[in-house]
Amino acid sequence: MSKSLGIRREDKSIWERRVPVTPQDAAALQAEHDIQVVVQPSAIRAFSDEEYRAAGVSVQEDLSSCPVVVGIKEMPPSFFEPGKTYVFFAHVIKGQPFNMPMLQRMLDLGCTLIDYERVTDENHRRLIFFGWHAGVAGMIDTLWALGRRLAWEGIANPFALLRQTHTYHDLAEARTALAQVRAHIETEGLPEQVTPLIVGVAGYGNVGRGVLEILNLLPTIEIEPEQVAAVATSSAPSRHHLYKVVFKEWHMVEPAVPGATFELQDYYDHPEKYRGIFERYLPHLTVLMNAIFWTERYPRLVTKACLRELFGGQTPPRLRVIGDISCDLEGAVECTVRCTDPGQPVFVYNPLSGETRDGYEGPGLVVLAVDILPSELPREASIYFSQVLKPFLPAIVRCDFSQPFERCTLPPEIRRAVIAYRGQLTPDYQYLQEFLNKKG
Repeated sequence: MSKSLGIRREDKSIWERRVPVTPQDAAALQAEHDIQVVVQPSAIRAFSDEEYRAAGVSVQEDLSSCPVVVGIKEMPPSFFEPGKTYVFFAHVIKGQPFNMPMLQRMLDLGCTLIDYERVTDENHRRLIFFGWHAGVAGMIDTLWALGRRLAWEGIANPFALLRQTHTYHDLAEARTALAQVRAHIETEGLPEQVTPLIVGVAGYGNVGRGVLEILNLLPTIEIEPEQVAAVATSSAPSRHHLYKVVFKEWHMVEPAVPGATFELQDYYDHPEKYRGIFERYLPHLTVLMNAIFWTERYPRLVTKACLRELFGGQTPPRLRVIGDISCDLEGAVECTVRCTDPGQPVFVYNPLSGETRDGYEGPGLVVLAVDILPSELPREASIYFSQVLKPFLPAIVRCDFSQPFERCTLPPEIRRAVIAYRGQLTPDYQYLQEFLNKKG
């Protein structure tokens, strides 16, 4: 007997063009697993309605026949139907207040919520994510912003050759543009005003790997954090290379008790025992890429107070751009006071006044804070995501959700991601009730 899977149209942002299941994978689900796939029409999706129809997939507005519906971003409370199962990036696991009404609505309707962010293996490693694509798009956009900022300062530079990620047809075209930048740096060098050009990358996970993949397309010299100050003050730095430095946890924090030893697991378990030290590197960086996971338990990477001191001196600082890929509002990078989108990706933050202005002109530093960076590579990101998600979908669609949670047949990777089951928070997510109680 055929089961139905619905693919919801994305409508949170006009820039959100990704899909959770591509036409090719939807056709395979129908042919190999007897799952009828129904996709809502969309004028902006990276894969057109015609591509789905050509693959033999039904395109229609009504998803009422589908007991399981998948999407990418949050779904509005008015969309949910009683008793159904929804799979998407819910952004509720931190108790995000703006999504508590959505979660409460799902509970009231007896819905089941599966959050991609919590699909993990037995070692708690995420299996479904867009992190690499966020890092790639974020690094390209940050180099673009650097080029515009330097040009505004009157400094001719090779990064002015770049465009924003979303304006390229695909990643291959963006790589071609980066090859031109590389050739320029190798032959003509970087402007003396920004030499040495040091790019700091905080974080080394999936996002950080995406950042470094793009950065490595340019001529780079890797240095250790301990070398940053010496390179920044060198009398003969290379004008034909960028310097890159990757910061790990022990470069960002130290034990609050003098003489104590840094232990990674202890830091994860008891971050309150540590204090931030990253700001000692900040005066020497030209660009900072933030690619770390952060919650309020952890010390900040960059504070507003540090930036006030840095920009309050007599000499303009080296720091031009922060690419905040993690994009936690006033989080690890405290000057990320608002999120942006690909239409207006950057703002200038003035540390002395605390004010911001759109674009890359004016006193202060440029902040890239696009919170949907993977949407700038919609086809590549969707193809990758769909390939990872597809093996789990037959089990989700065929699961008997009338059974109690402890007896449901979902694979363990998916069970770990069930935030709510038939209108009740599952045991691992009971803590969210506290945030739901505050939503009023």
